[in-house]
Amino acid sequence: MTKVEIGIIGGSGLYQMPELKDVEEVRVETPFGSPSDAFIVGTLEGARVAFLPRHGRGHRFSPTELPFRANIYGMKLLGVEHILSASAVGSLQERYHPLDMLIPDQFFDRTRARAHESTFFGEGIVAHVTFAHPVCGDLGDVLEASCREVGVNVHRGGTYLCMEGPAFSTKAESNVYRAWGMDVIGMTNLQEAKLAREAEICYATLALVTDYDCWHEEHDAVSVGTVVEYLNKNVRNAQQVIRLAVKRIHEQNLRCQYSDAMKNAIFTPPELWPAATTKKLDAIIRKYVPRGDGDKQVV
Repeated sequence: MTKVEIGIIGGSGLYQMPELKDVEEVRVETPFGSPSDAFIVGTLEGARVAFLPRHGRGHRFSPTELPFRANIYGMKLLGVEHILSASAVGSLQERYHPLDMLIPDQFFDRTRARAHESTFFGEGIVAHVTFAHPVCGDLGDVLEASCREVGVNVHRGGTYLCMEGPAFSTKAESNVYRAWGMDVIGMTNLQEAKLAREAEICYATLALVTDYDCWHEEHDAVSVGTVVEYLNKNVRNAQQVIRLAVKRIHEQNLRCQYSDAMKNAIFTPPELWPAATTKKLDAIIRKYVPRGDGDKQVV
């Protein structure tokens, strides 16, 4: 199979990319289990891409149940260097209207049950990766330009608050998040961003606004049917935005600025790395394993 250049993760409602050509379904097994579904690998605007429905086809995984590590490790095994992630979100500020799109540059963690899915490391190998700037600015530029070409109302920058779910916020919680200055709220993207950084893959989020969460005074006037209608419209727009973004990444031969993110992040000396953990993390740490006589080797 040809090396995959770009990964696409689709959120609620975004379960396929209809413009993909030369499509094949690829099932990948990882040391962290099976991804959410088979990867749909194909050619889009001249680039080889891998599409993954985040919640599985049929929306079978809740946010807390998602196999984040398997999803990102699977992308790494396919050779992915850039991930475009689309995610439905609620707006926490008046200026972000339903059907708008936002390209966040920060995340805020309000999850509680995902510690095991927030890092590849542990089990004898400790790493502390820098994460002050959790998304790739170059990918953000590409997404912004693509949004403007499609004609959607796009906002650049802002904070995505990642909550646990699966229930939505109480009104009190929503108002606190607003007071904190959060911009949008979702349930999935923070773990993806952390793991992509450890996997040395550039990552960016396209947040699709479907509603005003529950803080807005007119929230009760918005029906579930209206939210679904907004979601479907956003999905159609997102497919076009992602298609154009893939074209730009491919034509610009965009390089990943985080391709060496783990260079100084692994604190445990290589001579202390357990063999089993070294093998488990092979796709991520292979280039940092010493390769001389008597040095530790991946087994």
